[in-house]
Amino acid sequence: MNERFDQANGINFHVYYDGDENSEVIIFLHGFPEYGGAWHRQLSFFAEQGCYALAPDQRGYNLSSKPKGTKAYLLDHLVTDMAEWIKQLTPQKVILVAHDWGGGVAWALATKHPELLQKLVILNMPHLAVMKKHLRTNVKQMLKSWYAAFFQLPLLPELMCRLWNFKFLTGALVNSANPKTFTKQDLENYRQAWRQPHVTTAMLNWYRAFKYDIGKKHNDVIVPTLIIWGKKDTALNAQMASDSIAMCKQGKLIMIEDATHWLHHEKPNEINRMILSFLKERNG
Repeated sequence: MNERFDQANGINFHVYYDGDENSEVIIFLHGFPEYGGAWHRQLSFFAEQGCYALAPDQRGYNLSSKPKGTKAYLLDHLVTDMAEWIKQLTPQKVILVAHDWGGGVAWALATKHPELLQKLVILNMPHLAVMKKHLRTNVKQMLKSWYAAFFQLPLLPELMCRLWNFKFLTGALVNSANPKTFTKQDLENYRQAWRQPHVTTAMLNWYRAFKYDIGKKHNDVIVPTLIIWGKKDTALNAQMASDSIAMCKQGKLIMIEDATHWLHHEKPNEINRMILSFLKERNG
């Protein structure tokens, strides 16, 4: 992967990229606790398909800027980051692929700035209106989201994340994925990203800031949207996938029975082909 730094919305973004910059742009947004390089199998594949593929470390992650304070991670800031960056990249509409909290940013971007997106692909992240509803009314989802409540505490979550060479974070990846999904080298790459100064607090601030966004309204999505959902996700109820596609004017849902939250790592070739097939479909 190639790497560089771009600036947008006052943030210095570390970006992984591959392909010809004059080609169609496809952007990949990671979630917690990943970083842009986690999309390396997608970047190389879509570069080979003739796209200009990019994956930034989002604000607070790895080598990108880490502004201080919880409110620096409000959804409005995260969305503006990507909107301003996309406008710098190309005057054309882009394809946006996102997972986990990156999916939260992507859903919001699609409702606020649909003019920037050609197509939207979401991996295991519900529409934010659906997420809020289930967190308020679905007891099973409340229990699944215990860690989000834990992350609201001061200092203790940071300590827990860093103890024993990031055992809590590596365990969160390995124990919630299918066997042998993450290699030793993968985990060491993650640890290197987590060793960056102030990164633990910055990553947790995404969760801490969400309480300020909980009351905001999120509209339906008019951008053609594909949701790919690993049904074995231990953190997110699969019912939210069906509820989310109902929020899309032009939506398609693919459920993968034997995949978890980390489906793009478990089945990279299959996921890449699904995305490529969706991109080739005409808007209907």
